[in-house]
Amino acid sequence: MTILNDKVTLNTAPAVIDEIGSAWVVHNPRFGPEGTHFHTYGLLTPYFRGLTEGKLRATRCINPGCPVGNGNGDLWLPPRADCPDCHQPMVWQEIDNPRGYVYAFTHVARGGTGLEIDCPYYQIDVKIEGVGTILKSYLVDRQPIKIGDRVRARFHTGADATHTCLDLYWELDA
Repeated sequence: MTILNDKVTLNTAPAVIDEIGSAWVVHNPRFGPEGTHFHTYGLLTPYFRGLTEGKLRATRCINPGCPVGNGNGDLWLPPRADCPDCHQPMVWQEIDNPRGYVYAFTHVARGGTGLEIDCPYYQIDVKIEGVGTILKSYLVDRQPIKIGDRVRARFHTGADATHTCLDLYWELDA
């Protein structure tokens, strides 16, 4: 892929997906067809499906007996199938119009073998309002950034969807 308008692009094709029940199984041919790795998203499939639909979904513990959340736990991104504090199933919640700020970042000037993002780019940790965890992702803008810069979520959807975590990316929020 090429760099247009000084934005980061991906060097990856959409992953092949099998759907078994409600779970996605991803074919990841890292080393040719004979080296394909099969990975199930299992109970986290709603997160990855949401990305391909332009939706950011998080999980929350609603167990009133939870020693930490007491039935009103924080939103988790990346999501968890079960609460790490009480081990009960989490529930899904969509985050409308996800925005946040750069909590931390790394400028990646040269990537390693198999990197699917054109370098240089910023790997960023995003703090999203209303979410109790920090989400790691990447920024498509290549201009210099600083901690605290506001960002908004964007998604690779439709034919552009990779069916991976790369379907979520961030751009600077003016």
